[in-house]
Amino acid sequence: MSAARTVQVGGSHPYTITIGPGLLQDGAALAAHARGRHVLLASDTQVAPLYAAGVEAALRAARPDLAIATHVIPAGESHKTLDTLATTFDALAALGATRDATVFALGGGVVGDLAGFAAACWMRGVDCVQLPTTLLSMVDSSVGGKTAVDIPQGKNLVGAFHPPRAVVADTATLRTLPPRELRAGLAEVVKYGALGDLLFFQWLEAERKALLAGDDHALAEAIARSCEHKAAIVERDPLEKGERALLNLGHTFGHAIEAEQGYSGGGSEALVHGEAVAVGMVLAARMSAALGMAPDGDTARLERLLEALGLPTRVPAGLDPEALLARMRLDKKNVAGRLRLVLWRGIGRAEVVPDVDEAAVLALLRDA
Repeated sequence: MSAARTVQVGGSHPYTITIGPGLLQDGAALAAHARGRHVLLASDTQVAPLYAAGVEAALRAARPDLAIATHVIPAGESHKTLDTLATTFDALAALGATRDATVFALGGGVVGDLAGFAAACWMRGVDCVQLPTTLLSMVDSSVGGKTAVDIPQGKNLVGAFHPPRAVVADTATLRTLPPRELRAGLAEVVKYGALGDLLFFQWLEAERKALLAGDDHALAEAIARSCEHKAAIVERDPLEKGERALLNLGHTFGHAIEAEQGYSGGGSEALVHGEAVAVGMVLAARMSAALGMAPDGDTARLERLLEALGLPTRVPAGLDPEALLARMRLDKKNVAGRLRLVLWRGIGRAEVVPDVDEAAVLALLRDA
């Protein structure tokens, strides 16, 4: 097994992100994160058949005293709901989970968000260990402690901050990732370069073919550098009172697109989360240029990289601009009813703009 890389997240709830192949087979290391006897292994119908039995067996071999239950939820963003959350509470109750229980979240962003939120709520908070199996969840949703479910009115509107006890990213799981999901994860990787690291952006431009091909070394480097960026920001601003909002570059537009499409999560027409973020980043860049904040050339450069990675850069046909703007008004970053967007002054220089004119946003959406 190749040497694992680690990234430390500091602050009031410090934890370690471990990155490398074969980590899900290391039962002793996984079991060390369980403080008590009760373990809920949460996964979904796509990931569980591939990895759940192996993880459970590794845990049992390392800690025969563990009482382990595997809880499988339906796959897809459309199932990240209060109803699915309730089934997770039922599983914890059936297990007899006490306050020293541990929830292991094995899967992508949907599993991580939902299982993490269940852990935040159960007995007012039990440990959660994130075991991300998609590129997107490895570089974004598993890190930072944001947990949530969706409601019809918007994405991630019901949730809590609940930092994980640990993040264990087994890069071998990326070999079974569908190509579309790999590309979607690369959108979040590009985000880190776009918001704060021109050199990383340039590296991504140079390594785009290796990344698309699933090259192990290139992906491990991209994951580690992305996690380092997010860890540094989360450590300084754990509850998103300021700087952490920059991590939402492209997300206000992207979440509006996802909500308006009904969270189909990979249907033939609907964008998955990473694809929506890619479109959202381009819209944010175009908005910045329209406001005179950033050069058009940087927008074109961002579009070229995203398109080279097989990602969309335009709003899907048929979406109503007025409806998208209405979704954006519900965004959690807004203050006093004013649109608060993450824009940029060019590649690597994102900033929060506190009061963006809705008419300008609507004009942009009508032209998108």
